[in-house]
Amino acid sequence: MIIELTLPDMTCGHCERTVKAVVSQLDPKAEVRVDLVHHKVEIDSGLPREQLEKALAAEGYPPA
Repeated sequence: MIIELTLPDMTCGHCERTVKAVVSQLDPKAEVRVDLVHHKVEIDSGLPREQLEKALAAEGYPPA
């Protein structure tokens, strides 16, 4: 399932690496595509959206 999130605080390469690391810790098989210009991330994972949102928010990237 593909989940698209807008992460307004994701603005640079460091942010992108952190977001990918957070998702990878939860689901090592997940595919993550980042669009820094539009602050969007697409996550292809079987995990619930809420679990991903909570983990990203805990790292400083709350979804809008």
